[in-house]
Amino acid sequence: MYKASDVKELRERTGAGMLDCKKALEAVDGDMEKAIDYLREKGMSKAEKKAGRIAADGLCDIKTDGNTAVIVEVNSETDFVAKNEEFINFVHHLADILLKSEVTTVEEALEIKDDEQTINEKLVALVAKIGEKISFRRFEKIVKEDNEVFGHYIHMGGKIGGLVVLSDTTEEVAKDVAMHVAAMAPVCVSKEEVPEEMIEHEKRVIKEQVMNEGKPADIAEKMVNGRINKFYKEICLADQEFIKDSSINVATYVKNNGGEIKKMIRFVVGEGIEKKEEDFASEVMNQIKNA
Repeated sequence: MYKASDVKELRERTGAGMLDCKKALEAVDGDMEKAIDYLREKGMSKAEKKAGRIAADGLCDIKTDGNTAVIVEVNSETDFVAKNEEFINFVHHLADILLKSEVTTVEEALEIKDDEQTINEKLVALVAKIGEKISFRRFEKIVKEDNEVFGHYIHMGGKIGGLVVLSDTTEEVAKDVAMHVAAMAPVCVSKEEVPEEMIEHEKRVIKEQVMNEGKPADIAEKMVNGRINKFYKEICLADQEFIKDSSINVATYVKNNGGEIKKMIRFVVGEGIEKKEEDFASEVMNQIKNA
């Protein structure tokens, strides 16, 4: 048998509900460790039921250590959970683990052992405890040279993260550039990095616009090159007007401080995830019917 204090201890150790803790202890004749396993197994089944939900909220985090930096995104279904202390702690801890690890994919990261549990097992347990789908979506690591510096900035409480590498300048300059990246949403560092298909698509759109203005095709072709430069200024970090001084672009700001932009990463929580529109009244009625 088990005592009331066992229920309390099991609840504290697992975060599961009191009735679930009682059932678990009854099912395993009061064995605490078996009860924890029982709840974990139950948590896994709960987590599987939540797997079809859409998790488009969440947090990103950035950690650096010496010449290594990592940026990570973990998703939740709601902003409420994204502000949950246990969720926040999980994201921060995951970033610390990844910073020290040699893994290169999310799949490999989920198999990392941490305090006798894998990251995936910890994730499943968190899903069971919080009651929402939580997914470890992506991460990226950078290793810099000794003459380079990291700049990183978390915007909107963890909804946007900017990470840059600059050479031959200061961390203060790098942080300014990271703030700019977070705020101004560049797609890539320079025009040389813009994918060819993106350039060709934009040229077609510009040519169509010019021809719709009544210009003949040969004139439109010549006008495309002029307007494509404006496109570069919108999407390329180096060519964007610097957010703290619009009289210069970002590349000039960095160059004026002795440096050069080497790399940029920008994460926006939930970008590219289609959020499911729910009819709240229908959802409530379905819950009543299924109760």
